Amino acid sequence: MTEQREPDLTDGPANTTDALAQLSFLVHGTLARVAARHDLSLVQIRLLGILRDRRPGMLELARHLDLDKSSMTGLVGRAEKRGLVERLPSPHDGRGVLVALTPLGKRLAEQCTAEMDEHVAALTEVLTPGERAAIRAVSTKLLRAAGK
Repeated sequence: MTEQREPDLTDGPANTTDALAQLSFLVHGTLARVAARHDLSLVQIRLLGILRDRRPGMLELARHLDLDKSSMTGLVGRAEKRGLVERLPSPHDGRGVLVALTPLGKRLAEQCTAEMDEHVAALTEVLTPGERAAIRAVSTKLLRAAGK
């Protein structure tokens, strides 16, 4: 019978930068593959993810996606042509426009989210529930500190 032993964590990345970068590349690559399966670009799937629970204005969306105004307009226009998003008048600003998911966009966002959830669950199945909770807590703390 073979003896179970704790993994040697010293075999991993040499420092925090390497560890975070390698994990980011892994998740980013998975997200890109999920996007490609639905004929979406990485920025389009991010747009759907942002719009799952909010209706931001164009400027707020541009900030979330780190895009300039013209790129944002093109992105939303292409998603609109696919029937994934719609522009709505802002109730607070007569010239403002809010962006929202259409029912088709909502279904696609839910499907992509479910696929990513499956991939992340598979990735993190080697972790204990406490370790998964610690990752969520540390990630939340880092994202808040970065203003995200």
